Amino acid sequence: MLVIPAIDIRNGKCVRLIQGDPERETVYSDDPVSMAKRFEDMGARLIHVVDLDGAFEGYPVNRDLVIKIAQSVSIPIEIGGGNRTPEAIQDYVDAGIPRIILGTVVLKDEFADIVAQYDKYLVIGIDAKNSMVATHGWKNVSDVRAVDYIKELQKKGIREIIYTDISTDGMLTGPNFAAIDEVLSYSGGIRLTASGGISSMDDLRRLDEFSGRGLTGCITGKAVYDGRIDLGEAFSVFHK
Repeated sequence: MLVIPAIDIRNGKCVRLIQGDPERETVYSDDPVSMAKRFEDMGARLIHVVDLDGAFEGYPVNRDLVIKIAQSVSIPIEIGGGNRTPEAIQDYVDAGIPRIILGTVVLKDEFADIVAQYDKYLVIGIDAKNSMVATHGWKNVSDVRAVDYIKELQKKGIREIIYTDISTDGMLTGPNFAAIDEVLSYSGGIRLTASGGISSMDDLRRLDEFSGRGLTGCITGKAVYDGRIDLGEAFSVFHK
């Protein structure tokens, strides 16, 4: 299981939000580039980057900073937040970013060409609350079950999924293991990255038990910044 540290960018700074709420923000660094280098030096193999401004505004607000991060490290990054046009995706592809995260918009008819053109780069982020898909920066909760949504994605040939549980994100209360179990039970053949709620090495160990069923990685943010998880230790234990 890959342990993936997160860098969430808002107003050019490295921050964490609680349950995606911009009013509940903690700033951890004024220099996301240095943070990425630090993660690489500690042994990270992939860095999860989110343009929070982009997620809220609908276009890559922090594009130049994201590209600077990608070019400052020798390991790959993945980027989410505001990637809703071919031009936005192409900019990141041209910068050498191998994993471009798209959200729920990907099932709309106008995204068929994007999926066809960029399928090898695409990772689909599913944000859910009580197992129901949420959209538009987590502001709207739909009546679509996450497992049903994943099945629709599979029909389009998409296999890389990041599943974020909104209710646990930033809360340090532990992941929603039941939801992860449900997704993996009903969605065979996907490569799942779990996100939300990770608070300890014990949480990582429990998640690792799903690795034989399709869980390939997990994203951790606040627990790292608050010192609850030693990334060096986590990398040595889980990066076999």
